[in-house]
Amino acid sequence: MPRFYLDQPLAQGARFTLPPGPARHAARALRLVADDSIILFNGNGGEYTARIERIQKDEVAVSLTGFADIERESRLRVMLAQGISSGERMDYTLQKAVELGVAAIQPIAAKRSVVKLTGERADKRVAHWQGVVTSACEQCGRNQVPRVSPPLTLANWLGQSGGRLLFLSPLAEARLADLPAPSGIDCLVAGPEGGFEADEIAALHASGAIPVRLGARVLRTETAALAALAAMQTLWGDF
Repeated sequence: MPRFYLDQPLAQGARFTLPPGPARHAARALRLVADDSIILFNGNGGEYTARIERIQKDEVAVSLTGFADIERESRLRVMLAQGISSGERMDYTLQKAVELGVAAIQPIAAKRSVVKLTGERADKRVAHWQGVVTSACEQCGRNQVPRVSPPLTLANWLGQSGGRLLFLSPLAEARLADLPAPSGIDCLVAGPEGGFEADEIAALHASGAIPVRLGARVLRTETAALAALAAMQTLWGDF
């Protein structure tokens, strides 16, 4: 069944019209009709089945018919601190990271990041990224929506990060398979195009971050974090 995220309270038996975005998607893209069933969730846990009562142009009226207390979260808790990359690369990384079970996302304004974000432009980009994450949750079945935090420099984020720190480096000697299973949350740090500069790497070392490599090849920014997340899920998660 098609799944839609709604930023509003949900309760079994409720009846209402879908917000404009989900309504247009249901009516125009999916061409749903009256009596079709859909799934709704709001990020507060579980999901609701709903029946479409009426569709008139872009107005979609629904009634909530049931609730399932089901979650599809991984037992592995990973925050991804991703160096900001340009355009579709960042969108792709965030989308697939959600599918791979990431719990939270911290964009890192690295010195070699091609995209420089400040003020209103940063706010709009974070809102866009959050939309990418939400859409990925709709697609992959997650009922908890990872939060995309406002961008921070690596130095500012390291001052407030918690949990075990891992950063991806083609020069590292350790592999993920060499590490013990996490006892809490892992913070996975991945660089932007061109990687981190020397002082950023020094700051990671000073913060106790563990450098890890992913084989003998240098991976692109949109590939590295995803390969690491897949490996972590295989070693310690639900793969």
